Amino acid sequence: MTYDVIVVGAGHAGIEASLAASRMGARTLMLTLNLDHIGQMSCNPAIGGIGKGHLVREIDALGGEMGVAIDETGIQFRFLNTRKGPAVRARRAQADKAAYRARMKRVLESTPNLQIRQASIERLIVENRHVVGVESQIGETFMARSVVLTTGTFLKGLIHVGERNYPAGRAGDFAAMGLSEHLRELGFRIGRLKTGTCPRLDGRTIDYSELEVQPGDDPPPPFSFRTARIEQAQIPCHLTFTNAETHRIIRENIGRSPMYSGVIQSRGPRYCPSVEDKVMRFAGKERHQIFLEPEGRDTVEVYPNGLSTSLPFDVQLAMVRSIKGLERAEVMRPGYAIEYDFADPTQLNSSLETRLVAGLFFAGQINGTTGYEEAAAQGLIAGINAALSVRNEPALILGRDQAYIGVMIDDLVTRGIGGEPYRMFTSRAEYRLVLREDNADRRLMPIGERLGLVGAAASERLRRKSELVGAEIERLRAALVANSDENNAILRQSGSSPISQAVRAIELLRRPEISYAVALRMAGLEPILDFDQAAELEIEIKYDGYVRRQLEAVERFKRLEDTPIPNWVDFHAVQGLSTEARERLSRSRPRSLGQAARMPGITPAAVSLLAVHLKAGHGR
Repeated sequence: MTYDVIVVGAGHAGIEASLAASRMGARTLMLTLNLDHIGQMSCNPAIGGIGKGHLVREIDALGGEMGVAIDETGIQFRFLNTRKGPAVRARRAQADKAAYRARMKRVLESTPNLQIRQASIERLIVENRHVVGVESQIGETFMARSVVLTTGTFLKGLIHVGERNYPAGRAGDFAAMGLSEHLRELGFRIGRLKTGTCPRLDGRTIDYSELEVQPGDDPPPPFSFRTARIEQAQIPCHLTFTNAETHRIIRENIGRSPMYSGVIQSRGPRYCPSVEDKVMRFAGKERHQIFLEPEGRDTVEVYPNGLSTSLPFDVQLAMVRSIKGLERAEVMRPGYAIEYDFADPTQLNSSLETRLVAGLFFAGQINGTTGYEEAAAQGLIAGINAALSVRNEPALILGRDQAYIGVMIDDLVTRGIGGEPYRMFTSRAEYRLVLREDNADRRLMPIGERLGLVGAAASERLRRKSELVGAEIERLRAALVANSDENNAILRQSGSSPISQAVRAIELLRRPEISYAVALRMAGLEPILDFDQAAELEIEIKYDGYVRRQLEAVERFKRLEDTPIPNWVDFHAVQGLSTEARERLSRSRPRSLGQAARMPGITPAAVSLLAVHLKAGHGR
């Protein structure tokens, strides 16, 4: 049988790619090394966070699965940065790892047009620079019109614990040893990266009595626009800290760390360093926080977030037991570092299709990213575009002004990763006041509906949300807040100045310190909006001028972005360009002047020269 789409890998990228392609009607085959580890959370048992939570909301708005899955299987939900601006507020949820994994496997197995097989893929079958299938370790061949590689950390994965190392894709799984060499033979530039994880502790041996409790929010905020409310009970996390003794143990044994002994040469994620890296780099810092996160409802395993390490096991145990509350803790699984191969993402088009081999798409850590959410977002786009390529339809390319997903992919294919794993931050987006969590549905759900990934019910909810927000703005515009002692007392408590005469409720809500709930209370009105609707209303009223200015900036950005660079352009023939600029442009083949302008080493003067060349039509 020849499939429309083959997806290699069943991590977070592979899941979204497989579901998107099959739900769009493509005959899809998912191939994975281990059927029991579909959707495995190899590192921390959590979804979301600053920047990452934005990606999950966008995945959900496009019809992806991650948001619904964490809503159904999460054990704690929190809203982060609530005291900061609306652009950087984000959700985060602790996951029940086993429940999340089981749910994803169940959804995949019950999806029409999708078949799942266990196999280790070692080679691609390529004819005339177009992929036509894959070949397994035991010689099985699977034919397809397009292939999506979502290989995670499995490409020549090498685990390090102290002075010991061994090949593995992650703890307990074999590595894929031949595929990256085959990609190199096909002409791909292959590099090496590193990541790591924490030891897992036996929760029964932790003394929680003197630790700070970290409860979830009440009510818990759901990720998915399709989730009305979180029904399951939440489980608390706890906070503890490293100390002088912890740091002494690490410093005295730093020579046994593979990172500091020179055994590991590759770079890890800067913003998720190992505990030994934190202690050595920030020598003046007396302590580092450790969040004790349960791994599920039906397990005693606890993840000590902040304690990622590749030190030898005896040092790990001593380090753990030097921490308050962990004096008698038992380590159930050691922490480790893992090195793995990746492909330079500047070899991709913005659709995530490779430029070297047609019909071949890369998604997730193979592109040099880190994180479940970044992988899932790429997997969704790669799966969509693999299905569209089979139909001979134009690819879905999200702009930097449309989605964080668009920002991430544009960063990857235009700038690459800069020598370290790429992680999404809100600071990477120029238009983050427009790309908020609360309006991801308004931005992207119509696209999901057009692709057949979002149903009519979701579209109706979006229409209803817009109507409710509009009606509430009119209600606040009409409602008067009386000049009373009670209302002025409320204003003072909120840190706002009192009023000397009656004012419209909407005018009070324009004040940064006055919330929607407070404005309703002073106006004597009952709330009619849910959390997301209220967030959208507040932002629309409070930040109206800022949003309008950002939208004007988006329009200016589009002028460059809408100027395509045709395939006929020979960058070496552009008069005045430096040799370096010609080589960079020829290697990356930007699709527009806007994308060229964002490339490292491409100056505004170079963009102007390129614009003149395009206008003149040289070489057409």
